[in-house]
Amino acid sequence: MSLTFTLDPAVGPVLRDGILDLWTDASNAGGAIGFVAPVDRETVRPELVKHLAAMAEGRHRLLVGQDDAGEVVAAAFFSFNTHRLQRHWVWLYTVMVHPRHQGRGYGRDLLAAAADAARGFEGIDAIRLSCRGGLGLERFYGSCGYKEVGRIPGAIRVAPGDDRDDVIMLLPLR
Repeated sequence: MSLTFTLDPAVGPVLRDGILDLWTDASNAGGAIGFVAPVDRETVRPELVKHLAAMAEGRHRLLVGQDDAGEVVAAAFFSFNTHRLQRHWVWLYTVMVHPRHQGRGYGRDLLAAAADAARGFEGIDAIRLSCRGGLGLERFYGSCGYKEVGRIPGAIRVAPGDDRDDVIMLLPLR
């Protein structure tokens, strides 16, 4: 089964709830997407609302991957820089694949779709993302063409006494 990726889908209640469920389930499975398990939908909802508000303001764009049944299985948000000297690259945030579907290549498919989408953004030369160290994510992103360009030791505190590096990755598009 392959996924269908849509950039800037119309966000109604069904899609919104699908992203909320995806984000909650992926977080509870250990995903490093802004939370530490356990979380529930009501904990995640305010962050999703912030992303949706940024979309409405034109600061974020959404890429969604859906399976043949229309279920939201993967998603990522683009965030555009407002600083005039950094408008040539975008951030890729909240990159997630539903835990039921991991191991099928959907993460690679999502990153490839994100790169294709970003190539269509006017004036964008690269995608930048950051990931939580200690989970092997930098190896995964590296296998998808991203290069580690920075690391801030101990910048992410997941629990008292458990600090992780913030690993900065870059994918040139040109």
